[in-house]
Amino acid sequence: MSEVVVLGGGPAGVTAALRARELGASVALVERGRLGGTCTNDGCVPTRALAKAARLVRDAEQFGLYGLSGSVPQVDFAGVLGAARRVVEEVHAKKSLARRLREAGVRVVDEAGAVAFASPETVSLESGGELGADRFIVCAGGHARRLGFPGAEYALTHSDVWDMETLPKKVAVVGAAATGCQLASVFAAFGSGVTLLDLAPRLLPGEDEAVSRAVTESFARRGIGVRTGLDGIDKIEKIEKPEKGDARFVVSYTLGEEKRTLSVGAVVLSVGWPGNVDSLGLELAGVATERGYVVVDDTLKTSVPHIYAAGDITGRMMLVQSATQEGRLAAEGAVLGDGRPWRHEIVPHGGFTDPEYASVGLTEAAARRITDCVVASVPYSDLDRGVIDGYREGVCKLVVERGTRRILGAHIVGEQAVEVVQLVATAMRGVMRVDQLADLELAYPTFTAVVGLAARAATRQLDANGSVSNGRNRPEAAEWELGRDRL
Repeated sequence: MSEVVVLGGGPAGVTAALRARELGASVALVERGRLGGTCTNDGCVPTRALAKAARLVRDAEQFGLYGLSGSVPQVDFAGVLGAARRVVEEVHAKKSLARRLREAGVRVVDEAGAVAFASPETVSLESGGELGADRFIVCAGGHARRLGFPGAEYALTHSDVWDMETLPKKVAVVGAAATGCQLASVFAAFGSGVTLLDLAPRLLPGEDEAVSRAVTESFARRGIGVRTGLDGIDKIEKIEKPEKGDARFVVSYTLGEEKRTLSVGAVVLSVGWPGNVDSLGLELAGVATERGYVVVDDTLKTSVPHIYAAGDITGRMMLVQSATQEGRLAAEGAVLGDGRPWRHEIVPHGGFTDPEYASVGLTEAAARRITDCVVASVPYSDLDRGVIDGYREGVCKLVVERGTRRILGAHIVGEQAVEVVQLVATAMRGVMRVDQLADLELAYPTFTAVVGLAARAATRQLDANGSVSNGRNRPEAAEWELGRDRL
């Protein structure tokens, strides 16, 4: 019987431990703190709870449009954070991870403190003792990066938000990728004046340009300041005796060689997520690392044949759904000795900003670099559901390979975007042609129907340009949901 030790109790580690046990291995899972990982304890779960509270505030702004009376709710920030913590506990109770693992026969060592390799075959525990095994799976996650500019110690990370006592009147969020944008959106909904700062040339630089543009425009309408293309953050200075408002810090930055300052009540850093490699003693095990992550091949094997790694610590695709998949594959490789190669190609993801955004597959720019393709974009304002619910802001964009009619990517901004994109991901996984997607009879009135509109628009382009057709032309006038200005 194989002996497997899993380091880390987040989604990758728990999945790896359960799968390894399912395959017949003797398994021990070691977690330095609380089971559940970053996502459950201070990441996705509580952040989504904040987004829910922010959404309730925004929904109240529509009361008058639907014949309702009532004022916009006042934000009790301490109460909101308390609700987020309550949700975390409810999710923990629902999952019952320790019980599930032990019932499956996994030995669980949680609250173990620091864990590190003492040799390629053993790990030592701060709480005492050592564990040996013939296979290891490292799922130790990552942490928020802190920058080295003067005064960086005054800044918060997303993990510190839960300990804030009051809602700042003004917030600077440094880093305009997924986490930064979500926090900016939430703070703005609660009433803070928010400025996003980033060295990248645009907000959400890893997403399709259509997503970046739509979210940027929406943020501007909501009063969120966006400062991209910075030359750098120079320093943060603490104001010892604030004279007006709640300004406690001055952020100094350079934009186009111009020195600028911003006075705020709080600074939140969201500037990257390196793996937790420094304290694991990986050098004693001979495990190679690069740029803050454990190096693995497509079977998730490290530079040491009997040690695998999965989840954020690999830096491959730092999402819960991807960590779960990697944990399963790493366990199969470790126990069966015949790892299955895997690349993260179809991974729907998104952010709970206002409006939401979501993507799957290739961006338009990436697709055009490798093949001839057509692009169809449909605004949410074309949806009857957008009119009904008062959420006309957004767009659905499909990227389709011309010759095969395969869907290469989808990029959505708008209401329920993170839910809507799942349909396209499923179609891509099933190698469905865009004209087949166009023929789906999607329920009415729904936001998901925007995918059908975009698929039919793409099919019309393909038919008009003489690519392989199924023999049926789809004239624009046949669309039920489009307005007169679109016919």
